[in-house]
Amino acid sequence: MRKKAIVISVVILAVLAAILIPLFCVPRSVVDKVVVVPLSGSITAGDYSLSGSAITPGLVRNYLTKAEKDTAVKAIVLRVESPGGEIEPCQEISLEIDRIKQKKPVVVSMAGMAASGGYYISAKADKIVALPTTQTGSIGVIATIVNVGELLDKLGIQVETFTGGKYKDMYWGLRELTAEEKEIMQGLVDEYYEDFVNVVAEGRGLSKEAVSELATGQIYTGARAKELGLIDELGDLNRAIELAEELAGVEAAVVEYYQPPRFTLWSLLGLLEAIKARISGLSAQDVMLLEILNHSYRQPVFLYLS
Repeated sequence: MRKKAIVISVVILAVLAAILIPLFCVPRSVVDKVVVVPLSGSITAGDYSLSGSAITPGLVRNYLTKAEKDTAVKAIVLRVESPGGEIEPCQEISLEIDRIKQKKPVVVSMAGMAASGGYYISAKADKIVALPTTQTGSIGVIATIVNVGELLDKLGIQVETFTGGKYKDMYWGLRELTAEEKEIMQGLVDEYYEDFVNVVAEGRGLSKEAVSELATGQIYTGARAKELGLIDELGDLNRAIELAEELAGVEAAVVEYYQPPRFTLWSLLGLLEAIKARISGLSAQDVMLLEILNHSYRQPVFLYLS
């Protein structure tokens, strides 16, 4: 009887071993993952914009931290669809990408548009893949100060301004800028432009002189960008995933698609504003104009306005 019990115990242990050992000894090729991170919308410090969803430093940081902590993730693909946006968020995102690529390969897959700030945040990836028709480039800076002084006069609205500082009211758009103020504004734009050129030169392994010749603010198709050295390959998302696998030295990796975050109260309020604008019959250009008037872009931005 005792011998029978021992035999049964051995059989049970053998069955358990047959089930559990494969679970703990899965080949690396099965558990290795490549994650696809969706980055779509204007680049901003907020959660939402009138023209749609937003790419923020916090959002990108959360995505990349998640990928960094997951030991199964061997490479990261950033799916970028953006016309750019505010400069400081672009810089923060670029630094995050530069940080994570020291640990895991990063490949950018450009969708229909990755222009201006959209290109800025892509430039330091290990590799960039774009469609032949992708709109990219637009390497440059723009700053707009809308002067509504005459409009307010016609409406009979008078604004009293009290300042502490010679140039404090130059960004408010209530009067024409002086020649000295225009020079100050242009100097600021030039400084940000220089930063853009440096980031592209460093990320793409090009000379500053070569990038300066390309940094005219113009849009390039993906095919033209490939010729100019602004991207590495022409292809779709699948090709970007394959390239990420190659850089990570893995085969047949499981592809995990990160999902956009759920709406917060603030992003929902922004979405409602966008829906109201659409319902009122405003075109995409009208919505962008509203955003310009809303922000005035008193500070320069990395933004492509189509």
